[in-house]
Amino acid sequence: MPGGRLTQQERQQIALGLADSLPYAEIARRLDRPTSTVTREVMRNGGPTAYRADLAQRATERRAHRRKPAAARGAEAAPQPHGRDAEAVAEYEEVLTTVLMGQGLPKMTARVLTCLFTTDAGSVTASELARRLQVSPASISKAIAFLESQSLVRRERDERRRDRYIVDDELFYQSTIAAARANEQLVQTARQGVAVLGRDTAAAARLENIARFLDFIGESILRAAEQAREVLHTERAEEAP
Repeated sequence: MPGGRLTQQERQQIALGLADSLPYAEIARRLDRPTSTVTREVMRNGGPTAYRADLAQRATERRAHRRKPAAARGAEAAPQPHGRDAEAVAEYEEVLTTVLMGQGLPKMTARVLTCLFTTDAGSVTASELARRLQVSPASISKAIAFLESQSLVRRERDERRRDRYIVDDELFYQSTIAAARANEQLVQTARQGVAVLGRDTAAAARLENIARFLDFIGESILRAAEQAREVLHTERAEEAP
């Protein structure tokens, strides 16, 4: 399997594959590359609908040029616990960040969430995040504020009175419930539109269909969240000594 950076020709093949609506796995198979390589390449260069081989090539060259001084200063990767391969961990973190960005998260927010997901402790301080990601405290603060607003992290004070940011299974439950409630608000607003526009109009019918669809999806999400929470809690109770 070839290694190293993608070539201009490979990027053109990726663009052609996207134009043909091929899945990332198939494009990767044709290039004899890991699927993660293709996923990361596409998502960091505009996504599947905006990817252009020439722009991606130039962007990669610019990034490589900017990284050279930093690589010279710190060529050694940080040691990893549990005997993990530092290079493999770094590549995985980049892939996860790229996927989170594809879900709509800003880049810095995705990097912070990736950092939280991949730390064994499941919690970090703002200064630890800034040091690990090599960004300013202000960037961390902005990303954390967004994650808190989406119920994706929670904040606790440790014994040294520092704020620690935590991710766990309960947060995913809370985030899912918050999303379902936001759906409910949209359902109610759509049905207000039905009354305003007149029930026998095409616009009102469209809004009513939207409301019914979201209503059904919301109820399904709530049921699934409750079931998943119960299953996870049961499994943890059984595993506890």
